[in-house]
Amino acid sequence: MKAISYFIFSMILACGGESSTGNDASYSVGYEDAVMISEKSVPAQSEVVSQEQKIIQTGNLRFETKDLEKTQQHIQKVAAQNQGFIQDDNSGKNYNEIYRNITLRVPTANFQSVIDSISKGVAFFDQKDISRQDVTEEFIDLEARLKAKRELENRYLELLKQAKNVAEMLEIERELSKIREEIEARQGRLNYLENRVTVSTITIYFYKITTDTGVTTSYGSKMWNAVKSGWNGISLFFLGLIYIWPFLLFLLIFLYFLRRYLRRNKKKI
Repeated sequence: MKAISYFIFSMILACGGESSTGNDASYSVGYEDAVMISEKSVPAQSEVVSQEQKIIQTGNLRFETKDLEKTQQHIQKVAAQNQGFIQDDNSGKNYNEIYRNITLRVPTANFQSVIDSISKGVAFFDQKDISRQDVTEEFIDLEARLKAKRELENRYLELLKQAKNVAEMLEIERELSKIREEIEARQGRLNYLENRVTVSTITIYFYKITTDTGVTTSYGSKMWNAVKSGWNGISLFFLGLIYIWPFLLFLLIFLYFLRRYLRRNKKKI
């Protein structure tokens, strides 16, 4: 295995040309060294040629409307005029409101235009969040590292052609598999960022207040509620008596002596 690793490392240096330095012995032999050599081709941020900024823009709007259907048609029209599309469209009913939740995807160049068009006619926003995330640095770093990994892949492919036996082929293919996994991961992240940068996301939640709560109570439930209300009334009555028992006791004593007094006066007459 050590001989195979030495073979791979030697071939990478050979593919790299005669410009390599003579202190190769300072490197440990193996795949990690090949990766280190390749990663050196990743440019530092200060050396990267300036390019257009990569900005991810997102919007989150929430507001009340008097006409859900009219607002929904207006949003569809604005999206079509700005080459956008509706990604999600959900509607429903809460306790005292009917709502609609729409997610738009629009070209980033038309992001502000869409926000301004939807905002027209909205007297007050319950929520209006606009965010811009700069991913330029991550974008440049991914592109550079992806380029380096592909160059390393090509070097291993050249080594594969020069392999002399099955053991060497298996070793090189194992390293190629690791490199390709890293390439796929970085390419996936790069594609995701490119999509988010190119097409912005706007979430719009609009609703209409209703007096109807949407809760229907059956006749049986109404009767049961009436029975419970009556029992609660009786319970409250007895609880009230308990609260005023000193006053009731005083009233009974007063009535007792008043009655005795009236009886005595009646006998004298």
